[in-house]
Amino acid sequence: MRLFVAVYPPPAAVAEITARTARLRVGAATAAGLDVRLTAPAHLHVTLAFLGEVGPDRLPEVTDALGSAAGEARAGWNHPPRLRLGGGGCFGQGRSTVLWVDVQGEVAALRTLARRIRAALGRAALPYDRRPFRPHLTVARPGDRLDPSDVDADRLALDGHPGPQWPATELVLVHSRPGPRHTPLASWPL
Repeated sequence: MRLFVAVYPPPAAVAEITARTARLRVGAATAAGLDVRLTAPAHLHVTLAFLGEVGPDRLPEVTDALGSAAGEARAGWNHPPRLRLGGGGCFGQGRSTVLWVDVQGEVAALRTLARRIRAALGRAALPYDRRPFRPHLTVARPGDRLDPSDVDADRLALDGHPGPQWPATELVLVHSRPGPRHTPLASWPL
């Protein structure tokens, strides 16, 4: 099972970033029939940890580790972190180009949560991607199907204004399958 751990923005934040993305060049390219792979609104999330392939027999260990991390986070907060989506960036180049929107607000609390999750996974000897945590939300995967100058213009346009503020109230374990299809497996309140 290919797994990741995420927080999902609420419907108002998803609607705002979806509308903003539609006004970008990647949105216009999609409307014109070019496959720049916009992220489906239901799949817009902030990944806190990517586990990759994990055997189904280890799922109880994963849920125990995440439940522990969520509990530690709740105990240390007065309230769930308040976040917003604003600013833009790109990862990769050529075929691997990804356009994303930045996560702003109480990001220090989100970083602490990501560290707790990764520490709990590590204690359980579970796999996870050890690259540094960079809170972001992927909005499109234009690859090399869109001119780099257009992708850069979209990145700059995302700096225009921040979206609505929202609390990260739930941690979600997700099973990801090609397509992409995301199936929530478990969740914990934050």
